[in-house]
Amino acid sequence: MSGGSGPGVAERGGLRAAFAGLTTRGRSFLAAGVAAAVCAYLLGQADLLRVGLLLAALPLVCVLVLHRTRYRVAARRTLAPARVPVGAEARVRLSVENLSRLPTGVLMLQDRVPYVLGPRPRFVLDRVEAGGRREVSYRVRSDLRGCFPLGPLELRLADPFGMCELTCAFGSSDTLTAVPRTEPLAPVRMAGETAGFGEGRRRSAALTGEDDVIPRGYRHGDDLRRVHWRSTARHGELMVRREEQPQRTRCTVLLDTREAAHRGTGPESAFEWAVAAAASAATHLLERGFPVRLLTDTGTSVPGPEGPTATPGGTDAGATAGLLLDVLAVVEPSGEPGLSAAYEALRGGEGLLIAFFGELDEEAAEAAARMRRRSTAAVAFVLDGDAWARNSWEARSGARPAALDDRLRMLREAGWTALPVAPGASLPALWRAADGASGIPSDGLWAGAASTPYAPGDTDGAAAGRGAGHEA
Repeated sequence: MSGGSGPGVAERGGLRAAFAGLTTRGRSFLAAGVAAAVCAYLLGQADLLRVGLLLAALPLVCVLVLHRTRYRVAARRTLAPARVPVGAEARVRLSVENLSRLPTGVLMLQDRVPYVLGPRPRFVLDRVEAGGRREVSYRVRSDLRGCFPLGPLELRLADPFGMCELTCAFGSSDTLTAVPRTEPLAPVRMAGETAGFGEGRRRSAALTGEDDVIPRGYRHGDDLRRVHWRSTARHGELMVRREEQPQRTRCTVLLDTREAAHRGTGPESAFEWAVAAAASAATHLLERGFPVRLLTDTGTSVPGPEGPTATPGGTDAGATAGLLLDVLAVVEPSGEPGLSAAYEALRGGEGLLIAFFGELDEEAAEAAARMRRRSTAAVAFVLDGDAWARNSWEARSGARPAALDDRLRMLREAGWTALPVAPGASLPALWRAADGASGIPSDGLWAGAASTPYAPGDTDGAAAGRGAGHEA
C-alpha cells in the first residue's frame, strides 16, 4: 500500500519576500556597497563609486534571478506504505524536478513532519540541470498510534555566491496512519460450528440467490441428487429442493473507551493495551471469516449497518480490517459514564461477543452482565485498574483486589467467560486461557488452545473462570 501527492509547484511570493531572503553575506555586501557609494560621493572618488555599485548590485541581481527561477521547480512526495503498525517504519520519497531552462543553484529540501515522527529531514542538492530530476528518501516511524500529516515540503533556493536564500512552500501533503500493533492469536470457532460458517446445528436457508425457500423448477445443470420427488409428483415436472446454507456467525468486538475506566497514560497504559487487543481480536476473527463489527461504549458501530462484511479470502474482509484499524488508530477516551449506550446498540442474537472492559463499577458490571443475554457466547477481558495504576512488579504478582473478583464473579454468573488483565499480560496467553476458563471442550469456542496463566505470578488465572459455560 502506498500513497503520494501529485507534483506541485512552489507557491509564488512577492518581491518584498524575495528581498527578505538575503543572507548575512548578501546583507553585508549590500551594506558595504551603499557605504562605499556614500564615501565615494563625499570624497569625490569615481573608482570607489564603481566598487560600491558592484558590491550593492551583486546581491540585488541574485535576488532577482532567484525570484524568477524558483517558480519553475516542481516536487512530488510518495509515501509507502501509508498505513503502518505502531513502531514500524515507512519510507518517504521526495522527487524534485527543474522545469526551467536554466540550471538551479544549491537547493535545500526540508519536509515538515510532526515531532513524534522524529526530526525534520533536510537534504542539500548542489545543482539540478535544466529538466533534471533528483530523488531523495527518508524513513519515519511512530511509537504512538494516530494520523500524522507529512508536509508541506519546503524548498530553499540559494545562489552560487550565497547572497540569497528563498523558501518555497508546496501546498500538497500526505497522511501517515499509525495503527495499533496486532498479535497473532489462536484459531477461534463457536461451539459446534466452524469459525465464521456454521456446519453444526445452526443452518438457515438463503434468502436470495439461486436457492429459494420452496422447491423450484429444474434448471439445466442442476444436480439430479437435488430433485425433490414429492414436489415433482405434485407439480408434474422436475422440482429441485433448496439447499441449506451455513449460518454465518456474527461477531462483535466491544471496546470500553470510558476515560474513568482506564488509568495511566502513554504507550504502556491500560487504554492502549485495550485498543491493541481489540485490533488483534478483530483482525484475527476477520481472517477466520467472521463478519466483525467494532462497538464502543458510546454506541458507535464500525462498520455501520450498510458497511462491508467479511468473506473468507475476499476483499471485503481486507476492507473491513483496514476500516477498523483506521478507526482504532484515532480512538480516544470518551466521557461516557457507563455502558448503557453500548447495551442499547447490541442487537439480539449477536453471536460471539468479545469485550475489552476497563475498570468496572457495580453499575457498569450490571450493564455488562445484561449484554450476555444478547449473544450466544461472550468472553470478557477486564482490566485490573488498581494494578495498572501502580504498574509495578508487586502489582503484577500480588493478589487481585476483592472488588475485581466480585465483578468477575458477577459476569461469570451471567454467562460470561471473564478473565482479569494485569500489567504486562500477554493477549495470546489470555486468548488461550479463555479455552480453559470457559469450561467447554477443546473443540469449542477457542479451538486447539491450551490454558495458560493470565499474567506472570497469577497461578490460578486459568482456573479462576472455570464453571461458566457458553450457550450454543
